[in-house]
Amino acid sequence: MKVYKNLRWASKVGLLLLLSLLSSCLKLLKPGHPISKETPPSAPDYSNTVNWAALPTRLDSADTVPYGSNLRDQQQNASADVFFVHPTTYYRRKTWNAALDDELVNKITDREVIRKQASVFNAAGRIYAPRYRQATLYAFFENKRKHNGDKALDLAYTDVKAAFTYYLTHYNQNRPIILASHSQGTVLATRLLREFFDQDPALRRRLVAAYLIGYKVPATTYQVLQPCTDSTQTGCYVSWNAVNWQKPFPRFEGGVAVNPLTWTSDTTHAPATLNQGSVPQSFNRIDRSVVDAKVHNGLVWLHDPDASGYTRVRIFGHHQLHYSFHLVDYGLYYVNLRRNAQTRVQAWQSAHQ
Repeated sequence: MKVYKNLRWASKVGLLLLLSLLSSCLKLLKPGHPISKETPPSAPDYSNTVNWAALPTRLDSADTVPYGSNLRDQQQNASADVFFVHPTTYYRRKTWNAALDDELVNKITDREVIRKQASVFNAAGRIYAPRYRQATLYAFFENKRKHNGDKALDLAYTDVKAAFTYYLTHYNQNRPIILASHSQGTVLATRLLREFFDQDPALRRRLVAAYLIGYKVPATTYQVLQPCTDSTQTGCYVSWNAVNWQKPFPRFEGGVAVNPLTWTSDTTHAPATLNQGSVPQSFNRIDRSVVDAKVHNGLVWLHDPDASGYTRVRIFGHHQLHYSFHLVDYGLYYVNLRRNAQTRVQAWQSAHQ
């Protein structure tokens, strides 16, 4: 009971931090020393299953579906794999990178993002999600000239790269692959996609699609790989950042954006009637037709959801407040994303028979 109460408290604290990232409270998240002054946490051994947040051979949070829905986990019979890189769930200032044996961080990861994000793919593929020495949240707001945040993200990437290499060698068995991520996970997965798939034609042929959600992906990121242009294209990537209608969000503007209701990058408004189901943060229902989508300047604009449970994030930048639906980038379009992953796997199978 004590652990559960701590978990609920930590989840609420993390959410409040994300909701109130004003310049004054950023100082509360800043580690009190440069990264060069600390010893990194021990590196993970990915042959040990404890270092995976999700594996298709065991029960875990990626196997769940929204309560009361008729959705079903179909990993057992799936013909494709999903390699999922989770977002930031470490907000402390004690160290620049989280330790893999931090029980509280791992519980938050499983409860808040593996359950609510990675699960979207459990009808399309077998889900592999590594734990990694993630950078603390402040790494994304540090003055870039100090490079502590960059180094913390570099360390996180060494783990994700090692996990993916282990996955290819021991788990994949030449199956088609979906790469999926959110936020910090997308920073790392974007790099993984460039270093592995963009440079390797054989591996690229096995790419169903990459869902690089919740962070800016510039159009110049890849030499070969291109954004998806329709709902059935394979060997391409999807990205979006959901924000309030006609509101600026400079941090993510100018990147690639694909409309999660039409799967195109044009600026045509997609009405909420095309939304087959959103899932709130409570993960206890599916809301149909509650939010629309329109691509604009690398963002996905939407009107406020016509239901509760879809929290906006307030981030202070460029001397003003900016609003984003960052915490629910997945939840807002949960069912559309789930079905699109299945559609692309089927398209990949048809093309490679």
